[in-house]
Amino acid sequence: MIAYVTVGADDIDLARQFYCAFLPALGYHLEEGPEGLSFVLPRIPGQSVALPDFYVKPPFDGGPAGAGNGSMVAFEAEGQQQVRDLHAAALLAGGTDEGAPGFRAAYGAHFYVSYLRDPQGNKIALFSSNPAEPGRDR
Repeated sequence: MIAYVTVGADDIDLARQFYCAFLPALGYHLEEGPEGLSFVLPRIPGQSVALPDFYVKPPFDGGPAGAGNGSMVAFEAEGQQQVRDLHAAALLAGGTDEGAPGFRAAYGAHFYVSYLRDPQGNKIALFSSNPAEPGRDR
């Protein structure tokens, strides 16, 4: 099981603005410290394994942050409207569009997704695969 994911950022203030535009709506709480941003999910008492945390930090080696070519972090939304809303909020908060919200022919009929780049260039997906919502035409 994945415990956490970390992406690099040179401008923590800009990263905070971007990620705070949508991660709190997905249940993440921001814990900020001298090493950067930690977005964590609520811990359930007695839970042995937590869901993945998401960290945004300057690189430990002191060099410039860089987006991984071919890497992407995907966050699950409650439904298609939340994907649209959070995609729009992330764009207003400094993100760039890498694929408008919608269905993709290559994926299942209920996989509704949008793609963004954060201000550092890291690729982010917001998706829903809620079977209770309308799917794409086959």
